[in-house]
Amino acid sequence: MAIWRKSIGAIALMAVLSGCALPRGAALQSEIIKNADNESAQFAVYPVSKEFLPRYAKWPMTGGVSRYSWVGKQRGPIGRVIVAGDKISIAIWDNDESSLLTAREQKVAQLQADNVSTNGSVFVPYVGSVSIGGMTDSAARQKVQDALLAVSASAQVQLSSTAGKRNSVSLVSGVNSPGTFPIEERDMTILTAMSMGGGAKDNFKNPQIRLLRGNTTYAISLDKLLKSPSLDTTMRSGDKIVVAEDESYFLALGASGKEELITFPKEHVSALDAVSLMGGLSDSRANPEGILVLREYDAKAVLANSGSGPKSDRVVFTMDLTSADGLFSASKFRINPKDVIYATESPVNSARTIIGLIGSGFGIANQLD
Repeated sequence: MAIWRKSIGAIALMAVLSGCALPRGAALQSEIIKNADNESAQFAVYPVSKEFLPRYAKWPMTGGVSRYSWVGKQRGPIGRVIVAGDKISIAIWDNDESSLLTAREQKVAQLQADNVSTNGSVFVPYVGSVSIGGMTDSAARQKVQDALLAVSASAQVQLSSTAGKRNSVSLVSGVNSPGTFPIEERDMTILTAMSMGGGAKDNFKNPQIRLLRGNTTYAISLDKLLKSPSLDTTMRSGDKIVVAEDESYFLALGASGKEELITFPKEHVSALDAVSLMGGLSDSRANPEGILVLREYDAKAVLANSGSGPKSDRVVFTMDLTSADGLFSASKFRINPKDVIYATESPVNSARTIIGLIGSGFGIANQLD
């Protein structure tokens, strides 16, 4: 009698299972990419393998990647140059007793500090306006002294300048100590200026540098700038620097350690990096042969005939992390901003669920017995 009841319970349970979906936390790979071979399919499927990686690298970027360019370093002359708005201090030494430049029994005359005019000149007594804009302090001193030879052949000039607002750069935001800093050397670079502002904020992930120069904006990641010294561009008067946290992200879903938006911790994130950032794969649920990257391209990128683009604007890249080629290729495959990385459910889980439910059914039958 007990065996009969158990059999009836098992048969009833199997009947129930055949009429409903099994509880799962993620979809199977076969469910997502089914009908991919149909002509009416609205997406294309590509494997991530060594054979195809060079082809994918030629495809357009997606996810709203910044189109800003950058300017390389241009070495300037040693020493800061004088521009309009700088304050000039001039001292004149003259031993001539009949000098017009110094008072009797006084060998030096300290002129009142004056600002460089908009046309780059400064006023010198008995001489008039002397153009010194664009010169270094030493060159400007020599020019003023030469101009004074007509007044006194023995005059010697001491000249120094203090940078004005036009001869400075501004660290607007994203650094620990924002402010305006004078350009003391023509070779002052982006990294030098940022060090004066205390560097990028410590809590920023993958800081992005925006250089505002006139009406043009340039951009680069701090990580890339640090790795390529040749890109540490020379600052110009009036430049503004804004440092912001990278807003690039990918979405992690499925049988992974995290299901959330994950920001890029560095400029380039590989598929293998992404799996690690999403907390790895669930040992009991995930299918390591079925890691998917869902990406949407612009319609203009769809160039199936030329091979320079995907066959569809919606693309699913498949990765098999159980093979050496799959692992190496995943480490080379670049994740784009707004990609969706989906860890599919292992088909073995369905069998485990059925067995578990059948076991529960027999337990119920035992209780009934």
